[in-house]
Amino acid sequence: MKPLRILTWHVHGSYLYYLVQSPHQFFLPVKPGYPEGYGGKLGGFAWGDNVHNVSAEDVQNLEFDCILFQSQKNYLTDQYEILSEQQRQLPRIYLEHDPPRDRPTDTDHIVNDPNVLLVHVTHFNQLMWNSGQTPTRVIEHGVIVPEQVHYSGDLDRGVVVVNGLKSRGRRLGADVFEQVRSHVPLDLVGMQSETLNGLGEISHEALPQFMVQYRFFFNPIRYTSLGLAICEAMMLGMPIVGLATTELATVIENGVSGYVDTNVDRLIEAMRSLINNPKEAAHLSQGARRTAQERFHIERFTRDWNAAFACVTDTPSPYSTALVGGKI
Repeated sequence: MKPLRILTWHVHGSYLYYLVQSPHQFFLPVKPGYPEGYGGKLGGFAWGDNVHNVSAEDVQNLEFDCILFQSQKNYLTDQYEILSEQQRQLPRIYLEHDPPRDRPTDTDHIVNDPNVLLVHVTHFNQLMWNSGQTPTRVIEHGVIVPEQVHYSGDLDRGVVVVNGLKSRGRRLGADVFEQVRSHVPLDLVGMQSETLNGLGEISHEALPQFMVQYRFFFNPIRYTSLGLAICEAMMLGMPIVGLATTELATVIENGVSGYVDTNVDRLIEAMRSLINNPKEAAHLSQGARRTAQERFHIERFTRDWNAAFACVTDTPSPYSTALVGGKI
């Protein structure tokens, strides 16, 4: 497949870092002061030579093969501010990172256009959004972890990785975290985690080595997309404990790669068992890593994105697939 020239915005740094592992040229618009979506190659990631910052003012003067939207603001506002009318007719993909918020089963997606491909990151998200006449496909996460970093589980504690947990409330499970922490030793990391007596933010580069010392990874989130931190933890071999909601219920197999349940008391029992039984945790570690290798390998992720790009641009690719029943 020939390399394409793709314009997209910096919306989720970790996801963008994994996306640009594909063999295409990615152009990120930037503005002075780096407002929302215009941060370009922000620090904290080892960006490759295929990722380019471009001034938002110069975007109209550049040639692209595809436009990749990643937020409502990109689609409703940004494209009309920085793209030419001709560029707005280019092949377009909307990458939806989240499930619908207010009315999970009855929310119309903002994209309702048969000429735009809507990509969801989980099958749960695709199921819940009403996509209208827009063709859709699912590209599950793909992640990279350092080869030399492996799970040890030496600390008799669990780790929680959530940004802004206190301010994001019940949806992200702030109350669930507090409930569990009163029974099980947990450490919280992430942006603003200090507001809940957490340990602060850990850089993306340093997070793997930091996490693997903990006995298990706990996800208190009620309703959101599947977190990249979960996929990364599994790839490192960390047992996962979490709520059996959204896509996570399809990822973790109880007694094999971790424990999921909608009964928090049973999750507390499972975490206590892991703290008291390192051998059980080691067994789940193997299952978690095996699942991650099968489901979240970066080569599979890149292959799926190549197929999506090939589909919308009519570029020859061994990975392209046809439209079937409104889903691609």
